[in-house]
Amino acid sequence: MVKKPLELPKMRGVEDLLSMDVESPTATATVNIDKIRLPAQQPRRYFDPEKLNQLVQSVKEHGILQPLLVRAVGGEYELVAGERRLRAAKAAGLTEVPIITKELSDHQTLQIALLENLQREDLNPVEETEGILELLSIELDVNSGEVISILNQVANAKKRGLELTENVSRQLEIMESVLSGVGRFSAESFRTSRLPLLNLPDDVLEILRQGKIEYTKARAIAKLKDDGERRELLDKVLNENLSLSEIKQLVKELTPGKITVKETLNAKYSELGKRLKNAQVWEDAKKTKKLEKLLSDLEQLLE
Repeated sequence: MVKKPLELPKMRGVEDLLSMDVESPTATATVNIDKIRLPAQQPRRYFDPEKLNQLVQSVKEHGILQPLLVRAVGGEYELVAGERRLRAAKAAGLTEVPIITKELSDHQTLQIALLENLQREDLNPVEETEGILELLSIELDVNSGEVISILNQVANAKKRGLELTENVSRQLEIMESVLSGVGRFSAESFRTSRLPLLNLPDDVLEILRQGKIEYTKARAIAKLKDDGERRELLDKVLNENLSLSEIKQLVKELTPGKITVKETLNAKYSELGKRLKNAQVWEDAKKTKKLEKLLSDLEQLLE
C-alpha cells in the first residue's frame, strides 16, 4: 500500500489538518499523563490564570472531553495540540488522559500548534501577530524579518504603481492563502494593523501580551519615550483602569512640546536602517548601484 503524502498549502485550520489522510491513524486511547511531553519548539503562549483555573474546575467535574492530539516519539508521546487541557489535567490531579495519535513531521507539528493557538478565544494581539508571522515564515521557508520585508516591498510597489517580480508575486499569493485560512487579515491589513505592534517598548508589549490592557491603550502609552514615566503610567493604568481618553491626556501632559524635525529624521533613519538589513535589494545589481549612489550623496550632504 502506497502511503499518501500530507499536503498543507491549502489548509484552512486545525480541523483540516486533523482530517488529513494518514496511514492507519490511531484511534482514541488513554495513556498515563507522565508519558506526554511538550515539544522543544512551540508557539509562545500566555495562559490567563483565571481562565485556566476555570478549566481545571471543569476537568475535575467532567474530565477531559476532547482528546489531546499527540505524535509518538520513542516510547513517549509529544503533544501537538491541547496544551491548556494538559495543564488543566495535571492541575486537577488526573493520572490518565485521552489522546489521538497521528504521524506528523516536525513541520506539520509546528503548523498545527500555531493554528491551534490562533484559534483560541482568549488570544491577545501580540500572540496573534507572532503566531501569524511564524506561520507565514514556515509556509514561505524564510525568517520573520524576510516576511516583513516582502510585505513592505508589496506595499511600496503598489504605492508607486510598479509591478511585482514573479518571485514576490508568488510569495504574496501564498501569504494571502495562509491569511485567508486564518480568517482575520489580508496581507496589507496585517502589515498596517498588526506589525507596528511588535515595535512597542518591551514593558508595554509584555503587559499587552498578558491581556491586561487593550491594543489602543498600549499604543497611546508607548508614545512616552522616557522609560520611568512610561512605567509609572503603565502602573497607573493597571491600578486605576484608566480610559483611553484619560491616558491620551496624561501622555500629552508628560510630552514636552512637539517632536522636532531632527527627531523625526533620526527616527526615519533608524527605521530605514532596520529595513535595509532584511531587504532583498542586494540581490539586484541595479538597485545596489542606486543605493550606493544615494548613500554617497548622503555622505556628501553631511560633510
